[in-house]
Amino acid sequence: MIRIDDRLYDEAYFDDKSTRLAAEIGLGERDTGRYAVCFAETVDWLALFFAIRKAGASVLPIHPGTPYPAARKLALNAGCDRLFYNSLTAEVLEGPVASTEGTLLQMSSGTTGAPKCIARSWREIDAEIESYVRTFREPEDMTPVVACPTTHSYGLICGILVALKRGQTPLIVNTANPKYLLKVLRETERPLLYSSPAILNTLARLLPAGEQIHATMTSGTLLPDPWFADIRAKSRFMFQQYGCSESGCIAINPDVTAAGDMGFVLPHLVAATGTGVEDAGEIVVTNAAGAAIHTRDLGYRRADGMLVFVSRMDDMINVSGLNVYPKDVEDAAMAMPEVTDAVAFRKADRFAGERVALIFSAEVPMAPQAVREWLSRHLAGHQLPMEILQVDVVPRQANGKISRRDVAARHLAGEFNTPLKGAAS
Repeated sequence: MIRIDDRLYDEAYFDDKSTRLAAEIGLGERDTGRYAVCFAETVDWLALFFAIRKAGASVLPIHPGTPYPAARKLALNAGCDRLFYNSLTAEVLEGPVASTEGTLLQMSSGTTGAPKCIARSWREIDAEIESYVRTFREPEDMTPVVACPTTHSYGLICGILVALKRGQTPLIVNTANPKYLLKVLRETERPLLYSSPAILNTLARLLPAGEQIHATMTSGTLLPDPWFADIRAKSRFMFQQYGCSESGCIAINPDVTAAGDMGFVLPHLVAATGTGVEDAGEIVVTNAAGAAIHTRDLGYRRADGMLVFVSRMDDMINVSGLNVYPKDVEDAAMAMPEVTDAVAFRKADRFAGERVALIFSAEVPMAPQAVREWLSRHLAGHQLPMEILQVDVVPRQANGKISRRDVAARHLAGEFNTPLKGAAS
């Protein structure tokens, strides 16, 4: 059973609807089609997803807010032969890629360049779910509340499919309204909230003193230290998971006490990395088929087995030969009481090669010099941003991640030089 907002859909409902949809769109046994699906209604998307998966075909889930031209481009890039865009009348696409077995198709986040299509077989997905359920036992008596896109693996696999494997009834909340989400959490018995860091931070700030969410799960991006402190204080239990598009979930932390502690590696995978903070190395994951997956993340493994994240390799900024980790700059900025979010990124400099730039959002308009003076008391000289700009909202992706490459490009195009909304002229 699955509850979507205020309505409960039982197994019979999805079995019946999936069977009807399979017949309507011509899904056969051991189907080799590659289907891109973009539906506004979650129940329709999930019914078609279950039908495609049962037929052994391949599916590319597309976020429901994606405009048609962008959805069509994603479908073509993934080699899909049909696109279902808010309709069961499929658009036939040219140049499909032949599939020998059914796969879950996903576009990588594109944080290090253009997104690419990742295909993971249903056997791989099933192995991930089995390993996740067998290893991560703490949520067995909790109610999964999925307040993140169900077209992303975090919501679809870890939120929905894991819950169904456990025999639980996941609750999907479609609205991004944090006050409504708080209402749902208060009405749910022992809720475990799967959501983005930004939503968790907003909820932590809204909760009155003394009230806690039963359990929270964070994933997708490293929490800034000020956000982590707020969310940890407002969560009775706090979990964190770490993964990538190519491998799925890699590690889970069943009791988060520090933002960088990603968790313990799931038993169906092997991870190699550095041995300590001074010996950080790329996190390289080997799956059951023996394939090595390079995450492009810097990290290390503690003696107790905890996988610790340091930085994205591509995000590190080299200032005159000295390494600057963007998170150090962001944490310092967000420790300023008025600052609500911040992103540090690289900017070319003819003298130092690279320098740090910073955009931030705040509760009130702030002079860049005030932020610079604050940072100068918390950072070394080579870490200080050469340029500081205030924006209305720091741009984050749908999964809560920051693409520093995208932020740098938008900054170069002058997008962040426009006056703040509501600022005095």
